[in-house]
Amino acid sequence: MELKDFSHYRITAEQNNKLTKVDSHPWKDIPSCKIKGNEELSYLHKRLADLQQRFFVDRRKKFLIVLQGMDTSGKNGTIRHVFRGVNPQGVHVSSFDKPTSHELAHDYLWRVHRCTPGDGEIMIFDRSHYEDVLAVRVNELKPESVWRKRFRHINDFEQLLVDEDTIILKLFLHIDRETQRQRLQNRLDVPMKNWKFDPSDLVAREKWELYQAAYEEVFKETSHPHAPWYLIPSNKKWARNLLVARLVVAYLDDLQLSYPKVDFDPSTIEII
Repeated sequence: MELKDFSHYRITAEQNNKLTKVDSHPWKDIPSCKIKGNEELSYLHKRLADLQQRFFVDRRKKFLIVLQGMDTSGKNGTIRHVFRGVNPQGVHVSSFDKPTSHELAHDYLWRVHRCTPGDGEIMIFDRSHYEDVLAVRVNELKPESVWRKRFRHINDFEQLLVDEDTIILKLFLHIDRETQRQRLQNRLDVPMKNWKFDPSDLVAREKWELYQAAYEEVFKETSHPHAPWYLIPSNKKWARNLLVARLVVAYLDDLQLSYPKVDFDPSTIEII
């Protein structure tokens, strides 16, 4: 699949920008059968492993993948299931929880910038700098006069990364409120998942509409051709994983990567 095949998942001023109107179940281009979906995902794992290795040795670009979504949308699960089998030397994950006192002593982008990828690296953000215009806004941690300026900061920051040969792919994992309820309940019902439950999740759940409105403004202000947002229907975990894998493979495939050419003839060398 080519990048143009995913244009209907892009979040723009014309489409996918009103979350209550966008279906969070798999769309029609995803197989209706989970078994077929997982078979395709297994194939994409092999493609991704090869492309990631080429990307790593090519070292012309950097790749930043931003994952955002409501609690239980599956950011961690997406990372675990999509990037299975890649070389950990070239793929890294950074998670951005509540800032530490040391981080708060710096500007809010400081902790993010120091985690951006180097040449040939794929960096995955589990949450990101967008928390500083989402959680900060919804929980009224800063006045609007402060967080609203951050849209401009973020756009400039991402433009800087792009100018320095970073590819940016931003994914919003879209679930509905009922799916979140089921997943939170599952964390309470299954003993081995109790550790995943945090009472603060219920506080955030009470602010569902506020978060949805905040996300919609994020999309409006920060979805650009050089740093696009894509909406990933995520009510079905296997379908979410498949779509993300398809998209990441398409992005890497679009670079037409190849292994570096050597300046010697291997056939003339004999190992004794």
